[in-house]
Amino acid sequence: MTQTITGLFDSYADATTVVDDLETAGIPHKDISIVANDPARRTSERVDKAGEDAGKGAGIGAAVGGVGGLLAGIGLLAIPGLGPVVAAGWLASTAVGAVGGAIVGGAAGGLVGALTHAGVSEEDAHVYAEGVRRGGALVSAKVDEAHAPLARAILNGERSVDIAGRRAIYLGEGWSGFDDSAAPYSADEIVVERARYDRV
Repeated sequence: MTQTITGLFDSYADATTVVDDLETAGIPHKDISIVANDPARRTSERVDKAGEDAGKGAGIGAAVGGVGGLLAGIGLLAIPGLGPVVAAGWLASTAVGAVGGAIVGGAAGGLVGALTHAGVSEEDAHVYAEGVRRGGALVSAKVDEAHAPLARAILNGERSVDIAGRRAIYLGEGWSGFDDSAAPYSADEIVVERARYDRV
């Protein structure tokens, strides 16, 4: 049986390290996804080399299917409520509406819909999406039971955000859930938000 294991990271660098760790552990890059709201990476050399199709949100599956692992296919993509993000993999494809040729409908659309469709609880999906909106990076892997313990250890390791703790912070600020109709965070707002969580 396949399960989806997801981790939220405060830095794009931590997220890409985790993607590399998952691939090294034997999880195929086709089963790993990354969605990151990192303005500095939107124009990086890595993103520029990803190709126009990935940048436009078209052909994501094909872009990440080549050699060099998942990160070789990362590109720019617009997701409701997040604005332009760097993304690759099955989760990014689902978040923009394609689920095996079907469209994720209305309330179940966007990143929250993609996560819940993959088996993530709605409560956690809202925190993950808000974390990305505020400049974080999400890594998600579809794994079989044999790979689940190792994937969980990698995705929930010391680099990852404590979801319950982050939910408590957001709720304490009056947040009630991810709103995909809200304006995406600006680059300046993301810098301020990221500074709150910088590790010493």
